Amino acid sequence: MIVSAILVSHDGARWLPAVLAGVRRQQRSIDRGVAVDTGSKDSSAELIREAFGAEAVLQAPSSTTFPAAVRLALAHLEPTGDEEWIWLLHDDANPEPGALAALLAAAEAHPEADVLGPKLREWPSLRRMLEVGITISPTGRRETGLERGEYDQGQHDEVRPVLAVNTAGMLVRRRVLEELDGFDERLAVFGNDIDFGWRAARAGHTTLVVPQAVVFHAEAAHRGVRRTPLTGRHTHYQERRAALFTLLANVESRRLLGLTIRLALGSVLRMLGFLLVRSVPEALDELAALLNVYGHPGQVRAARAARARRRSGPPRDVRGLLAPWWVPYRHGLDFLSDLASAVLGQAQDVAERRRAARLADEPAATATTREGARRPAAASEEDEEELYADTGLVTRFLTNPLAIALTLFVVLALVAARAGFGEIQGGALSPVPQSVSDWWRLHLESRHPLGSGTDVPAPAYVLVFALLGTVLGGSPGAVVGALMVFAVPLTLWGAWRLLRVVGRLVDPRGLPRWVLAWGATTYALVPVTSGAWGEGRFGTVALAMLLPWVSHAALGFADPEPDRRWRAAWRTGLLLALSAAFVPGVWLFALLAAAIVVAAGFAISRRLLADRSAWGPPALALGVVPLLMAPWFVPLLTTGSASGLLLESGRLPVAEADAVQLLTGRLGELGAPWWLGAIVGVLAVVAIWPRLTRVPVTICWIIALAAAVVAAALGLVTLHLPATSTPPSLGFFVVVLQGVAVVATVLGADAWVRRLTDAAAHPWWQRAAAGLLAVVAALVPLGGLAWWLVDADDSFDEDVVEAVPAYMAQSSLTGAERGVLVVRGSVEDGLTYRVRRGDGITVGEDEVLSLAPEDADLTRTVTSLTSRPTPADVAALGELGIEYVVLAAPADGRVAAGLDAASGLVQASAEDRATRAWRVDRPLQAGAVESRVGPGRLVLLVLQAAAIVLALVQSAPTVTRRRERT
Repeated sequence: MIVSAILVSHDGARWLPAVLAGVRRQQRSIDRGVAVDTGSKDSSAELIREAFGAEAVLQAPSSTTFPAAVRLALAHLEPTGDEEWIWLLHDDANPEPGALAALLAAAEAHPEADVLGPKLREWPSLRRMLEVGITISPTGRRETGLERGEYDQGQHDEVRPVLAVNTAGMLVRRRVLEELDGFDERLAVFGNDIDFGWRAARAGHTTLVVPQAVVFHAEAAHRGVRRTPLTGRHTHYQERRAALFTLLANVESRRLLGLTIRLALGSVLRMLGFLLVRSVPEALDELAALLNVYGHPGQVRAARAARARRRSGPPRDVRGLLAPWWVPYRHGLDFLSDLASAVLGQAQDVAERRRAARLADEPAATATTREGARRPAAASEEDEEELYADTGLVTRFLTNPLAIALTLFVVLALVAARAGFGEIQGGALSPVPQSVSDWWRLHLESRHPLGSGTDVPAPAYVLVFALLGTVLGGSPGAVVGALMVFAVPLTLWGAWRLLRVVGRLVDPRGLPRWVLAWGATTYALVPVTSGAWGEGRFGTVALAMLLPWVSHAALGFADPEPDRRWRAAWRTGLLLALSAAFVPGVWLFALLAAAIVVAAGFAISRRLLADRSAWGPPALALGVVPLLMAPWFVPLLTTGSASGLLLESGRLPVAEADAVQLLTGRLGELGAPWWLGAIVGVLAVVAIWPRLTRVPVTICWIIALAAAVVAAALGLVTLHLPATSTPPSLGFFVVVLQGVAVVATVLGADAWVRRLTDAAAHPWWQRAAAGLLAVVAALVPLGGLAWWLVDADDSFDEDVVEAVPAYMAQSSLTGAERGVLVVRGSVEDGLTYRVRRGDGITVGEDEVLSLAPEDADLTRTVTSLTSRPTPADVAALGELGIEYVVLAAPADGRVAAGLDAASGLVQASAEDRATRAWRVDRPLQAGAVESRVGPGRLVLLVLQAAAIVLALVQSAPTVTRRRERT
């Protein structure tokens, strides 16, 4: 039994060292091998020449498809007989040492098998399963029979027949491969495995999946990690086109017409579904794939004719190997039920709010304003509400210009936020971990296996992300992506609710709806126009989203009923803690504001402070925050990391902001033009002019003045952290100043709008001034949204320079003691170092490492190692749990020479020739860096859980009492 390996490579130097090592370590070695390099621009060709030999490496242009590359390799390999097997390998698929032996053992045990495939697991995580055999649904969906993110626990370890197996690790008889004319070249990259398996099954051949054979697959093309001339940037288009072509080329003739109609309608529905969730690129790819396949019917006819010619007998029935007919309907029903529940729940909530607001406004409908003039718009708005109440939801929407305008705003905001879809990183946003379980582990640990080990607590928002990730199916990327994508719509919702309540405190009948819409949309764009969104500062983005909700809850302190004030306290404390989890400074500023209010209250009326229900709720709201954040707050103080109270979430350094940027609401260099923020400030100044709203607008300015004073004081401070020096976070104050300016403008706009509607009571110049102010004000949200759609920039496409080769990263995932010491710089300019463990520095871990104190022992060891290394230094690396040493490009020659001569360091391969690497040939101490959960940590976790449950229960509305009163 002869085994000939065929390896196809294209820009795979990132994975090839591990893949080639995996081939060499096979328990049953290959008999011969040939590699095809399709125009790689990296060092792939050199790597495979070293492994296979120059005579066994074929060069092909970058436009060569996978089927063409396999055909080229077969032509190079002379046939050896019927018992020759072809083992297909990808440059991003690493086989376990026993993979080939397991496949051959299954071939001997099942002589009827002609095609065998391994179990595919995710690389580099090594734990999650990707495929255990594959099939296709009637709608073209690739079905694996696995749950998303399912871990391999041996639950699918049964050799069984399947429709197809992945070409990554496929073992196929050469005779069968040539009889079927190889893979279809019309399927350049994707779908050729299912097509081949389908053709093999129709021809009477058996395909088996052998789970005992394991191959780790990075899926570089599918995940967009690697782009080729054949896939470009439209991976979804290529995959969908391959699915449509495969179904139409292989389905039985009697089902072809019905399937053609079904796929066309299904593609349209899929396109609408993508548009519904604002995945515009995928929707366009769906349409393009449908037009490509259906616009070239000759290709489908030619493919069906070729398959018919190559069948020697009647076709075999393969329906038992295809996905059941009901699978697409199950997926569709799950999606529709979830969507319908969300829409109906939101519609019912909106209806209840409108009904309650209408009942509350009825007593005030006949009231007059302070100037003794009735507002003529109130009656028309009530008539409009009555009209909406008698019609359906769709009619109410279509007859409401404001609803259409806000919906359009949300749609455009989601389109502008398209860069946030998927896993994003760059700027202040580190890569997300591989699994939500990593966030749970980080939250539970009292000592983290990061760097050389640290007791600095994980940031408080890690618990929030872990909970959201669990709800969203275990995808960390979905958590961060959802935060960035839906930040503006959720901020809009919160700002609308807050401004409605604030407006009714000034005028019982509320403010004009278009004024509320201006204020809500203007504030909703603050996270974007400030530049926080583009720089990946998700802490400021989350704070801007949560601040209206916190303020709305805090307005409950003014409720005349003591019981509601106490419930407002729990609600405010819970939301304040959630905000402080991202930006701790919000709690410190709340403490300062509360102290000012208490002092003012004591000066005005000492009797007021004697009432516990007056000052108690704000004190409770502030006091419950440390309890809700106890697992972060207490260790932060005990480890000497109190500087974290002045930072925000995300990678350091934080963005600096001078006085002009604070006043115009800008952070960093990725914000909108400064004049958009300046207009809001000017409008807030003009809002002081009307006497009717001068008092509430003045209160807004007092809050802004306090924030400005604190921001100015913090601007003089520099935090000297162990890792770097950085100014305190000022993103909170940018949000507060812009938010207060928006509220002041909205309150003052009530009086200015009256000048436009009541021509008899106001002279022409006041009406002209009001009209001019309205036009200028409209420029802010319209200009901000247009800038975001057309001219905004972001840092999400910044490549993270990774000096650690792929095989080292893979090794570091197997244990905390297998760390990688990365040294950068030169002797003249200074050397810096860091220790990589696990999957690198991810969201949540970067804040821990920025506050972690320097390890003096490790610093001494690295200093000695880079100057005059001794065997004791190398042994110390092993004791510290460091397996590899990497001298990042450009490597200092003197340092590299010293490490080359060091006893106990063995040279290792690196992807970049300017990078040098060594393996520590000394025993690694497993306990050097350990993950530990101490008893004190457990106490804090239990205290936090009890505080969260208590806050949720106490902040819930008194439904029973409300029903009794009705």
